[in-house]
Amino acid sequence: MKANWFKCSLFLLGLGLFVQDAQAQRRGRTRETNTTNPQTQQQNNNTAPPTNFNAYGNIPVEVDSSGSGTPGVGGKSMRPDNAFGFRDSILNERTPLTYEFLRLDDALYAEKVWRELDLREKMNQTFLYKGQEDNGDQNFISILLKAVQDGKVTAFDDERFTTPLSLDEVGKRASGGSNDTIPITDINDMSKVVKLKVVKKAFNPEDIKKFRLKEEWIFDRESSRMVCRIIGIAPLKSEFVEGTRKELGSSVMFWVYYPDLRPTLARYEVYNSKNMGAQRMTWEELFEARMFSSYITKSTLDNPGNKTIRQMIKDPILALLEGDNIKERIFNYEQDLWSY
Repeated sequence: MKANWFKCSLFLLGLGLFVQDAQAQRRGRTRETNTTNPQTQQQNNNTAPPTNFNAYGNIPVEVDSSGSGTPGVGGKSMRPDNAFGFRDSILNERTPLTYEFLRLDDALYAEKVWRELDLREKMNQTFLYKGQEDNGDQNFISILLKAVQDGKVTAFDDERFTTPLSLDEVGKRASGGSNDTIPITDINDMSKVVKLKVVKKAFNPEDIKKFRLKEEWIFDRESSRMVCRIIGIAPLKSEFVEGTRKELGSSVMFWVYYPDLRPTLARYEVYNSKNMGAQRMTWEELFEARMFSSYITKSTLDNPGNKTIRQMIKDPILALLEGDNIKERIFNYEQDLWSY
C-alpha cells in the first residue's frame, strides 16, 4: 500500500513539473512574439504619408488651353438699352481725325518725351470705368487687349516696335505667366478628387494701375506752333509679393503703336460722370485733347546717357520736380519765339 502511494506521489510530482515547464515555454514564445522594435512601433503608429508619397499620383490631369488669360467680350444686348436705339452703326462709322502733315524740313525743334499716367489720380478715373456695353468691357485695358486679340493692332515687346508678340505671349504676360491647378471632385463624394484641371491664371484688370506714353513734341515753323504726336502706349502691370497684395513695382506688359490704335479708340466712348448723353467724347479725342493727368519720366532733352529721371535722381519728389522742369522748358521754347 505504501509502495502504491509512493508511486502515485512521484507520478503527480512529475506531471506538475511537466505542466509548469510547458507553461513557461509558452510564456516565452508569447513574449518573443509581442516584442517589437521601438522604431517599427513608431512607424506603425505614424499615420502621416511618407515624404515621397504623391496623393494625386494616379489621378488624371487635364490641361485646359482654351483660355487666354485675358478678359473676354461681354454679351451683346438683344434689345436697345437706351432711348436712341442700337448705336453700333454710329460707333462703327466713326473715324479718327486726320493728322496735319508735318514736313521734316519744317521741324525746327523735336524732342521725345516719356510720361506715365497714374490711374489712381482723380482725373484719370475714366480709365477704370467698369461698365459693359455692346462692344464689350469699357475698361481701357480691356479695350486695348481686345484690339490685340482681334488683330486690329500688334503688340510689341519694346518701345521701338522691333519685336512683335504672339497672342499666347500677351496672355502669359497678362496673367503673370503662371497656371492654376483646380481639383475636380466626385459629384457624389466631395472628398474624392477624380482629376486635376490645369487652367491659365485669370487676368485681373485692377493690376493695371499705370500707362506709359511715348510721344514727340515738334515745333512746326510752317504753322508756327508746337505739335505733339503720341507714338506708343504701354500698360504697366503691378507686381506683388506672392500671396499678398503688397506692391513691389510695375513692369511693361507690351507696347502698341498709337497711330494703329487710333481707329479702334475712335469707336469707343469715354465715361463722362457729368453727361452720359449722346455724342460723348471718344478715347481718340481724349488723347488728342490731352485730357489726362501725367508726369514725365524721361526725355531726350539734355540726356546723352538715355537714362530715366529716376536713374539720375533717386529722390522721388525731386524726380517729379525735374519732370515738371522738362515740361516747362518745352513750353517756354515755343513762348520765347514770340515777342509781346
